[in-house]
Amino acid sequence: MLNLDRPAWPWRGRLWSHLISDVSPAELHVFAETLGVSRRGFDRDHYDIPAERFAMAVWLGARVVPSRELVRLLRQAGLRRPKHLARPRPEPPAPHPRAEPPATHPRAEPPATHPRAEPPTTHPRAEPPASRSPGDAALPALRPR
Repeated sequence: MLNLDRPAWPWRGRLWSHLISDVSPAELHVFAETLGVSRRGFDRDHYDIPAERFAMAVWLGARVVPSRELVRLLRQAGLRRPKHLARPRPEPPAPHPRAEPPATHPRAEPPATHPRAEPPTTHPRAEPPASRSPGDAALPALRPR
């Protein structure tokens, strides 16, 4: 069931009503869309309806109740979302359109190893093994610095 209070709330030079559903938020969104109210009018658990749309909301089937009744109905249905409990969920920052993913960036650091991992057995600048294949003759020998 859709309920609303009388337009008695002033804001930006207009009077406003509150529209709620005691069934589900989906029902509320569908009714507000039918009424021609923007989604921007939705505030946690109700829509703010301008006084100009009040008569149309009643004509479409919304029941007029006192403001305190709106809160009671929301609480009874388990749909009340008070401002002090509604925390906005931070969204991760969008990557810059020209930025590359960190894993493919040429200066990306290698993944960290586990602190208990065994160290490498040879140093990267260690001397090459004594036996070389014939194909390696064209390559210069590595010398320690």
